[in-house]
Amino acid sequence: MTKLKKFGAAGFTLIELMIVVAIIGILAAIAIPKFAALIRKSSEGASKGNLGSVRSSLSIYYGDLEGQYPSQLASLTVQSKYLGTIPNAKTPNYHADSSTEADWGGTITFPGDEVAGWAYNNATTDPNVGQLNVDCTHTDTKGSIWTTY
Repeated sequence: MTKLKKFGAAGFTLIELMIVVAIIGILAAIAIPKFAALIRKSSEGASKGNLGSVRSSLSIYYGDLEGQYPSQLASLTVQSKYLGTIPNAKTPNYHADSSTEADWGGTITFPGDEVAGWAYNNATTDPNVGQLNVDCTHTDTKGSIWTTY
């Protein structure tokens, strides 16, 4: 059996440990805000995707009924023909996720009543009937207003 030789105490000095802790702190200070921004951007992307999905369903409904839009978005979910459920509009940092519908045709000044969810124009006399937007006037991470989507 061989014996190990001791040349001194093994381990790290206090200064070395403090340097490692400082480096980890700096990395965390950089990474945490970036992570929060990524989460917000993913919610914005989901909202844009949901908006496209509902708009596509509206177009199919319009084609099936030969030029007539539904009076309510809920009509798209009847027997899950066009949509299973109305998806949420995600407006991070401003409103809770919501699939509510604000009808602005004739009764509510666009862009709706600012409760999040969707702003849908169901006024048959309005030339913009069938238009769907996100019901929020705040801006996204790129500075675009939500209602312009």
